[in-house]
Amino acid sequence: MKIAVIDYGMGNLRSVTHALEHVAPEATIQLSSDPAVIAAADKIVFPGQGAMRDCMRELLARDLRPAVLAAAASKPFLGICVGAQLLFELSEEGGNTPALGLFPGQVRRFEAERMVAADGSRLKVPHMGWNEVWQTRPHPLWQGIADGSRFYFVHSYYMDTPDAALPVGRSDYPFPFTVAVARANIFATQFHPEKSHAAGLQLLKNFVAWDGTVQPAQ
Repeated sequence: MKIAVIDYGMGNLRSVTHALEHVAPEATIQLSSDPAVIAAADKIVFPGQGAMRDCMRELLARDLRPAVLAAAASKPFLGICVGAQLLFELSEEGGNTPALGLFPGQVRRFEAERMVAADGSRLKVPHMGWNEVWQTRPHPLWQGIADGSRFYFVHSYYMDTPDAALPVGRSDYPFPFTVAVARANIFATQFHPEKSHAAGLQLLKNFVAWDGTVQPAQ
């Protein structure tokens, strides 16, 4: 099995690669910006870190947009952090930055007036550290992960979609927001599974075993 981690110069690439090597020692993990390598891979991981505008600029400068879109249309595909946000239409970051448009919706900044905890204290942005993730519908990548498991986050923007079928996981900070989305062969998370200890490694292990299909609910 060949798993390509898309390298467009933005993201915690080594940590993602090392985590995949740990959970899939039998697989070939390829960190690459070569469209031919991406096209030949069996599975795709699309990480991202930093400002959305910079990520989109680097993706376009390396002529990787067609390779990403082709992979997302045909292979088991895992988006991580900004790699998840890039799948939407638009981000408020950088003054309404156009993204890849695979999913309907926008990436919005945590609004300052809403960042108040139940005890009245102010919450910081970025949302950084561990938070519980609640599984809003079943998916093969949740296999063996307890509902409410804690995952690691670093972000100032969140995914907002009008498509009620897309979200598969949510967290609260302080309001509920979507942290995982899925459709067909694509699964994408706002949190960093490669930094999330046992739960994150289990999710990556599930991705390695996943054939890109989702069985209908019984």
